[in-house]
Amino acid sequence: MAQEVTQTLAKFAAALRYDDIPQSVRDHCKNLLLDALACAVSGRLGEETVQVAAFAAALAQSSESSVIGGEHLSLAGATLLNAYLVTATTMCDVHRETMTHVTPEVMPPALAIAERDGRSGRELLTAIAAGCEVTTRVGVGIDYPKFRARGWHGPGIFGPFGAAAAVGSLLKFDTDTMARAFGLAGSQAAGTFAAWGTPTVKFHQCRGALSGLMAALLAQQKFAATREFLSAKDGGLYNAYVDGGRPEAAVADLGTRWELEQIAVRLWPSASLIQGMVTALFDLLVKQKIEPSRVRKVRVGLSQPAFAMHGGFDTYKAKFEALLSAHYTAAVILHDRALTLAQFEPARYDDPKLRKFAAELVEVRADASVAGAQAVVDVETAGGAMASARCRHPLGSFENPLSRAQIEQKFRTYAQGVLRDADIAEAIGAVDRLEDFGSIRRLMDLLRAKPRAKTHTMAAAE
Repeated sequence: MAQEVTQTLAKFAAALRYDDIPQSVRDHCKNLLLDALACAVSGRLGEETVQVAAFAAALAQSSESSVIGGEHLSLAGATLLNAYLVTATTMCDVHRETMTHVTPEVMPPALAIAERDGRSGRELLTAIAAGCEVTTRVGVGIDYPKFRARGWHGPGIFGPFGAAAAVGSLLKFDTDTMARAFGLAGSQAAGTFAAWGTPTVKFHQCRGALSGLMAALLAQQKFAATREFLSAKDGGLYNAYVDGGRPEAAVADLGTRWELEQIAVRLWPSASLIQGMVTALFDLLVKQKIEPSRVRKVRVGLSQPAFAMHGGFDTYKAKFEALLSAHYTAAVILHDRALTLAQFEPARYDDPKLRKFAAELVEVRADASVAGAQAVVDVETAGGAMASARCRHPLGSFENPLSRAQIEQKFRTYAQGVLRDADIAEAIGAVDRLEDFGSIRRLMDLLRAKPRAKTHTMAAAE
């Protein structure tokens, strides 16, 4: 390579301007932003949100930054809590090639700095594009199968780079400052799958957001840091986390092929790798009526990685394990013909009939005919009748995208009771016309809970 990969990505992020971004990429960035906001307003329902809110409030005593669906915290506290809110209910985005949630790391620090400095919607849109593209590009260069085999978890490792890129874009960094921000971001890159099955995997996301924010703000102070972190021979990301990685892939066609367009979003809560199963089940229910009482067996075929992560929750403890459980998710879809956060409340997942159905009638196996988030589902009913569906492209993927209307409805669904109806409508309109929107301070004002909509969960953030 003519230029070291860290500096190539830094140059890209520092030089990126709104006019450089194709319309399809702008539209996807808007979708990612609105989806992140939808997830954030749902985050009040997260089991651990009160704990994270209390922690975020303890970071500093200032109150200059807005909490989505809440009020104000410090710059660091709001970034941390907003990032957790986006990921709290397990229905945010995912870059499938690297199994990395991107928006929890990129959106909160970008929104916080844009609000603080009164940046425009156009500047925010450019920062989002820079942050999401850098996150996914760093991940593409890692050689993900080797990375995953060593137990690393992407959001807390790739995310700080994207967060730093987004903040650096808003702060108008030159290439040198952006490269130093990446060096500082890489020095905080961490997170492993030892945390799997616990909320700590979600903490990786919010810590990644805060790490990127700190990296950029420290670089702004001209703090000395390596400008070649990704490929440094002694301790660089690609050499320390894997055996050299694929740095050429991180910069291939940079600026002409946009990796961020591969970031998928979810219409439904539940884990990323079982979205294909969810899609197949709903496709099946559209075609025919299935009476749960007549089901003899549900057979679900997942890819080997999906099975390894989600095939072992035939019995589950509480909300987070229910969200990870292919068994429970299949059972509740067949019974309710719906999948929202209402299906992941204790009154529903603790229903003895559903627990019995999930444990005894849903069989989940690894299927060599599917890969990634793909799935095959067979439902056998009394009398031996069989209904089958296969999903190659889960709803929300690049090949089977959600419409803007579907994402808007997701936001409306979870913003109800948190934000005022007029503010919900105006926030949707603001994202739709983001490039022509004025100060992001107005958007963040719309996204704060007003006194009548305030919840006990968000009160802990004050």
